[in-house]
Formats: sequence, C-alpha cells, structure tokens
Amino acid sequence: MILHRQEKILLKKLRGAGKTKNVDELSQDAGERDAFRRAALWLQEKGLAEVEERAENAYRRSRECERFLEEGFPEVRVAGRGGKPIAELGDEEKRIGVMWAKKNGWIVIENGSIKAVKKPGEYALEKAARNPGGAGKNELDALVARGLLVQSGHRSTFISLTKRGEEVARGIGEIKEEIGELTHEMITGGKWKGAAFSPYAVAPAADEPIGKMHPLTRMTEKIRRIFLEMGFEEMEGPMLESSFWNFDALFQPQDHPARDLADTFYMEGKTGLPEKKLVERVKGSHEKGWKYAWSAEEAKRSVLRTHTTAVSARYLAKLDDALKNGGGKGKKYFCVGRVFRNEATDFKHLAEFHQVEGIVAWDGANFTHLLGLLKEFYRRLGFEKVRFRPSYFPYTEPSLEIEVFFERKGRGSGGGEWMELGGAGIFRPEMTKPLCGVYPVLAWGLSLERPMMLMEGLDDIRTFYKNDLEWLKGSRIGRDY
Repeated sequence: MILHRQEKILLKKLRGAGKTKNVDELSQDAGERDAFRRAALWLQEKGLAEVEERAENAYRRSRECERFLEEGFPEVRVAGRGGKPIAELGDEEKRIGVMWAKKNGWIVIENGSIKAVKKPGEYALEKAARNPGGAGKNELDALVARGLLVQSGHRSTFISLTKRGEEVARGIGEIKEEIGELTHEMITGGKWKGAAFSPYAVAPAADEPIGKMHPLTRMTEKIRRIFLEMGFEEMEGPMLESSFWNFDALFQPQDHPARDLADTFYMEGKTGLPEKKLVERVKGSHEKGWKYAWSAEEAKRSVLRTHTTAVSARYLAKLDDALKNGGGKGKKYFCVGRVFRNEATDFKHLAEFHQVEGIVAWDGANFTHLLGLLKEFYRRLGFEKVRFRPSYFPYTEPSLEIEVFFERKGRGSGGGEWMELGGAGIFRPEMTKPLCGVYPVLAWGLSLERPMMLMEGLDDIRTFYKNDLEWLKGSRIGRDY
C-alpha cells in the first residue's frame, strides 16, 4: 500500500491512541492543518481510519475581557472592599461589580456601604474566560451575554484508526523528507541524489468525453469553405435590423403579410435610415411598382432579421464602389447567419435558425448560371441529385425551389426521398436598380439545419439546440459533411 508522507505522520501520531482525535489539534505542532485534513480523508478511503466532521463553537476574548483578567473582574474587586461606601467605588465597579457581587451572594448593601458576607474564592467566570475550551455551558453563556467572549462556529475533523489502521501504524518507522516535485535547481545542484521521492498512485479512471466542435459549427465551417473555394467573398450584417433593409430594400410592400406580428419579431424603438438618395430611390420603386404611399416611419421599425437577404441588400447598396475597385468585374458574396421567425416551434420548425445566403452581381449572369452554381454547391456538400421546381418569392423573378435527393441509411438501393432545402431566383430589377443600378443579380437562400437533419439521421430539428450531451458525445469528431 502506497502512503503519502503526511499519512505516515498522522498514523504515527494516532498509533496506540485508542480514541478519536481532533485532526486540527494533531496538526498544531506540525503547522500543516490542511495537509493533515487531506491525509485523514486519504486514510479513510484506504480503510485505515474513520473520519467525522463535527460542528463546534469557538470563543474569542474581547478587549474588555483581557483587561478584566489583568485587573480583576469588577465583582471580585467589589467583594474585597467590605465597609466602603458605594459612593467611593469607581464607575465600573458601581455599574457592573456591585450587581454581579450581589448576584453571586458575596456582598449586601447596608446604609449605602458594602458589607462582605462571602469570599469569592476561585471565580468560575474568570476561570472560564482564561480557558473557554474547558468551561461549562452556563459560564460560557454568561460570558457571551456580557460581551466578554465572542462566539463563532466552525467545523472540526475527528479521526480514529480502524483495526487495519492500527496494524499499519505499528509498522511505520523513521519518516524521512520526501521530494514531491523535481525542479531544475534540484537536478543541477545534485540535491536529488540519495533523496526519497514521494510515490505516485495512478488509479484507473473512466473514459471522459473529449471536447469537440458542435455539429452546427462544423457544418457552418464546411459551407464557408465550399463558397470560398468557389471564389465567393463572405458578407456580415447585424441581427437587429431595420424594416428598411429587411423588407423595403427587397421591394416587399409595407402591407405584405410577412411583415405581420405573427411572422416577425418587432423590437422597441426605431432605427435610422441610410442616405437620403438611396431612400428616395427605394421609395420611388415602391410607389411606382405597388401603387401606394410609402412610409419612412414604417421603414424605421426595428426587427430581428427574418432572413439574411437583408445582408445582401446592404452589400448591393455598396456594390457601385465594389465594382469600381474590382475594375467593373462581377462580385460573388455569401453569408451564413442566424435569422428569426415568429412561429410555433415543432419537430420541423424553429423560431431561430440559420440561413445560407448567396448573390452574384454580374451583367453577364443568367438563369443557367444560377442552376449550375447551386448544383455545384450541393455536389460539394455531398448531394449528387438536385432538382428545381418553379416557385414564387416577392423579390425574385423567375423564382425556384431547390430539392435534393437523400438516400436514407438502411433502406437499400434506391430508397430515399426528395427534400426542399431553399429558394433561389434572379432579384427583380425593382429591387436591385434602386440599390446599385445592377441587373441581373442571382440570389439564393438555403437552409442549414434541414440538410444536417438528413446527414445526422434526425427527425426533430430541435435536437440541434437541446444541448443533449448524449447526442453531442455520439457526434463523430472527424465527420466532414
């Protein structure tokens, strides 16, 4: 059995004691209270000792108590002044001493003078004040009530050896100094030669789960890498957005159902609008195209962005400078960001999720380029079969939905299903012309969580956000979607 040096010292101190000892008292001469407490617990784990924690009271003498012990308690001084008039006593003796001397039966008062009737002898309160640890409860309570002792609680550790502990303790001989940590100075100075080293007990431990990247983070990095390899630049934008960028800049009318509270999280306060010329162009596009009076106040309302297309709108508004700096060549941007929809949460819907956004602004772009980019993106993501279905979105024309074929594991050859993963199209000129004067602009918004559900074999989209440790532990570290 391997024993630490402190365990050996404690065993030697307890050898032959035959009763429970206070660990703090045993460590007083060694000055290693915490080390002895740890050693006591180690001995208990090895079955060599029994350890018990007890709540105890500690007492500290006040300054007044220290003075009384030096000058004598007022009542004791009063008891020795028999025959003296009370008027000749000091203030402390009148105020404290007379009362306690009478209460103890040492004096009586006759004609304004003190008459001694009994000698104090060894005063119990004074004895208790000198040694609170050996005092009785009545004396301690009286001293605490008088403010002569200050009481505080603490916990003490008590230890006693088991039968096996007594046997081990009897076999302990001389205890030498041990080196627990080998330092550079010990090696260069030669102190390590002939020294005793503390033994190490390596106990078997259960395998602990290692840290790993969350599957959502890993998927995001995968998508970022694909777009960067395809020559795209990354876009970033705020999650707290104005209605102008989230709706108006996308040519979405201000009475559109998607702006309703049932679909959008509106926040308190208003946000500012961009430069006046841009606002006027967007206003003109709305009033000409949708035939209504556009409101700047409605455009200032704050929302949690409902799509990352708001980021695309911001970048399109800066596209003039970007195209000039790039020598008039087209620009390709992407964004992977969090979006928010005010809808009920269930196994396939979330109020907060991620969207993958992409745009290509180039005067030579066409619908065929859009289909080719999407097919290539999903091929690199791992989906070989991709198809497109005509659809409608308020700010793209033509518009389409993207579906991929996923072959579920365990269903055999050809078993699987088509799943819709996003929408795409060409931004309407009513949207892009006011923002940047560029047309056409290819655009798409894709889901992040839905393809991950297929790849992870999940039936509930909420799994990604439940912080289910068992599911996270089972996620493969090196998995590359």
